[in-house]
Order: sequence, then C-alpha cells, then structure tokens
Amino acid sequence: MLALAVIAFVILAAAVAAFLSRNLIHSALLLVGAWAGIAAFYLWAGAEFVAFAQALVYVGAVSMVVLFAVLLTRQGATRAPVEHESVKRAVLAFMVAGAVLGVLVGAIMSRPLRGGLASPSPAVSVKQLGLLLMGPYVPALLIIGALLTVALLGAIVIAAVDKPEDVP
Repeated sequence: MLALAVIAFVILAAAVAAFLSRNLIHSALLLVGAWAGIAAFYLWAGAEFVAFAQALVYVGAVSMVVLFAVLLTRQGATRAPVEHESVKRAVLAFMVAGAVLGVLVGAIMSRPLRGGLASPSPAVSVKQLGLLLMGPYVPALLIIGALLTVALLGAIVIAAVDKPEDVP
C-alpha cells in the first residue's frame, strides 16, 4: 500500500507542478513524469502490457511530439504577468476537477468489491493481443500513426511565423 501512495504522490505532484509551471518545456517534462507514474501504477496493478504501452506511447512518443512541437513553434520566452482571466480559468479548472473527482468517487463507492482486489485472469493473453495488433489491426495502427504525424505537421505549419527577411 505504501508503493501505491508513493506512486499517487509522484503522479499528482508532477501534474500539479506541470499545471503551475509558466515554462512550456518544464511543463512538458513534468507531464512525462506524470505519465511515467501512471505506467508505474499499471505495473503495480499487474497490467504489464498496459504499463508497457503507456511507457512506449506516452512517455516515449507523445512526450517527444509535444517537446518537438513546443521547440519548433516557440516564439521566445515571455514572462507575462498572470492576468485576472488566468486566475478565473484556474479556479474553474479546479471546480471541474473536483466535480470529476466527485463523480469518480461516487462511481467507485457504489460498486461492491467482489472477492477483494484480486481479478480473474484475462480472457485474452498478451501474446494473443500482440498477434491481433500485428495481424488484422495493422492498417488501423498505420492510419492512426499517419494521422498523428499529419496533425503534428499541421500544428507546426499553423503555429510557425515567418521571420522577416533582412532587406539591405
């Protein structure tokens, strides 16, 4: 139970620090820490395949996409003061997060625990899941990969600003 508390603390601390950071690169790196903590939670829960997928997809691929997007579209470091609208957004964000937490806690508390926390063995093994993903579902994975690549390139093109050329 101590391991779960440590994992939860790391996830929440990294997420809150990412939310409060004014530096985009620091926020992206802190999100990588939160995603790694979620992968650690999956390992703790016994879902090794999901933990591996979390580490591979989010900690590896998505974090690199986010960092490249931030670095390629960055307009320069600005230290803008916190505006009143930002404070209102933060308060609204915490209210929405509290509402989501309330719904999740209500849903969890309404379900009876059957037989403790032990779950039955999965109907599909990791090997079968891998064979399915690399078999009939390969076109779907390739389409999703191409779509994410096009979305990243589109975001870079939209966010990029042409630098004025020096005219002698």
